[in-house]
Amino acid sequence: MRSAPHFFALRSLRSLVATPAVIALAAAGTLAVGANTPAQAATCGGYVGLTFDDGPSGNTPTLLNALKQNGLRATTFNEGQYAAAYPAQVRAEVAAGMWVGNHSYTHPHLTQQTQATVDSEISRTQQAIAAAGGGTPRLFRPPYGETNATVKAVEAKYGLKEIIWDVDSQDWNGASTDAIVATAARLTNGQIILMHDWPANTVAAIPRIAQGLAARGLCAGMISPTTGRAVAPG
Repeated sequence: MRSAPHFFALRSLRSLVATPAVIALAAAGTLAVGANTPAQAATCGGYVGLTFDDGPSGNTPTLLNALKQNGLRATTFNEGQYAAAYPAQVRAEVAAGMWVGNHSYTHPHLTQQTQATVDSEISRTQQAIAAAGGGTPRLFRPPYGETNATVKAVEAKYGLKEIIWDVDSQDWNGASTDAIVATAARLTNGQIILMHDWPANTVAAIPRIAQGLAARGLCAGMISPTTGRAVAPG
């Protein structure tokens, strides 16, 4: 398994209470109007974690555009080898408001490796992502969701929180766009869905995933490095 709308400024400003503080911030150009304003955040009855594994790739710009156009933020679990090969795409993920996590360097079955190999897979990915401008990851998704005591010990060494998933979109297995949308509809507050950077059907599903979440009062949030659950963006 190789292992997510911008609002017109005037309309959003009118939706805010016209307090002197708000007026002053708007005049100074420092009021960030969009999905993270208090007026919009108040509509969130819960948060879910949209995650995309196996990037970055040549498809990353298309994925990021779809997410941005639909007002969604997500966690991208990047492989170190691809972060090293596509550093500009790692920076693009950050610029688009995504959170970047560690997904090993070469995507092996870590539970079949020695501790030294697990350490290398994780540490080299930390370095590759940081060197590409993605910061130092705090989240780790083991390839195939496979973990054991050795993997957990190395994760702890690098201060990483292990993140699996609650719902598998099956996009890696050729799931249709309709099936991916239906799977996302099962998400509840705090839960995480597994998707991937490269499937065309996943990108096609993003507008409908956004609509479905909004209809249920859910927003795309960050994954807490403490609890491993989806929470409001910090």
